[in-house]
Amino acid sequence: MNAYYRPLYQFALSLTHDEAEASDMTQQTFYIWAARGYQLRDGTKARTWLFTTLHREVLQTRRGHRRFPHYPLDEVSDELPCISPATGDRLDALSVLQALRQLHVSYQAPLVLFYLGEHSYKEIAEILDLPIGTVQSRIARGKIQLQRMVSGGAVSAMSASAAVDPK
Repeated sequence: MNAYYRPLYQFALSLTHDEAEASDMTQQTFYIWAARGYQLRDGTKARTWLFTTLHREVLQTRRGHRRFPHYPLDEVSDELPCISPATGDRLDALSVLQALRQLHVSYQAPLVLFYLGEHSYKEIAEILDLPIGTVQSRIARGKIQLQRMVSGGAVSAMSASAAVDPK
């Protein structure tokens, strides 16, 4: 595998233009090789498999960067929501997960797949066998309900509306 490291790294560097990211992508490719390399039946195609895997990882990472871009806080501070310190103290991952469990399953599944599973609307529609518009509306409605629940507003109303099966 040492014979492949340098060419893979150079390929990654040519795609990412960033040494740290190229190194990460190369390491990720070897990690995938360690986990799934046994599936390759023809050892003579290992080099091609590694380059293809690296290319796919770079594309997947770029999709993630487009979907969840990073901006310096000072550039977007005016776009951040105004949250009181008390709300920040109450809000943690556990409370959000507990609130998520209280949502009706028709809202839960799309929200979990979108935010925790990082699936696209199209992928969620395929997984849940729903029209894409239904997925989009359930994510939007579920997000609103979840925000109300974690902010302390309309919790009792949420419990009642979560019991209704949305169609």
